[in-house]
Amino acid sequence: MNIEEFFELSAGKWFSHRTSHHLAFKQSEDGKSDIVIEMLAADHPEVIKLCEQYEVNPKEASCGARVTWNGTMEWDEEKHTGSTVLVTVPDADNSSEGKLLREMGYAEKAPVAGRYKMGSDDALTLTTEYETMWSEERLWFASPNLRMRVSILKRFGGFSMASFTSEIRMGVSPAAAKAAEVSNSAN
Repeated sequence: MNIEEFFELSAGKWFSHRTSHHLAFKQSEDGKSDIVIEMLAADHPEVIKLCEQYEVNPKEASCGARVTWNGTMEWDEEKHTGSTVLVTVPDADNSSEGKLLREMGYAEKAPVAGRYKMGSDDALTLTTEYETMWSEERLWFASPNLRMRVSILKRFGGFSMASFTSEIRMGVSPAAAKAAEVSNSAN
């Protein structure tokens, strides 16, 4: 699977359940979110705008996505809502790796560029360095409608958080819908 196929398979509405382990406090918390992932073509205006923000030639982008979330965490009563745009820029010599441009970061709420790598096992690994911390996230599909994520966050010389997330697609996967459409048009 390549990065574009991974993004395509990720498109849709997901229910996300995350357990985060705060290692310094020796505590864990649960969180739940609804997540919507929309594919954006490489020539979409938001993709071009983000590339220009990072001074990257928009023609080097392979795909993009808009991710919107609405959720809660166990420790606080406030809603966690937001959205961000992601853009992949493959390395010229190896398209299974490259830059991941983000309108807003995962660990810090500011624009940040990280790295992506598609593994031979079809898992996507994202690595991001922030000013005061570093994060690594690994995502893979257990099935077309079940996506898994593990992440670690390291700050000030030690690991501070580890999390596991399972995401269940709400409705039919785009791939299944496309297959049904082809089957129905053949009949």
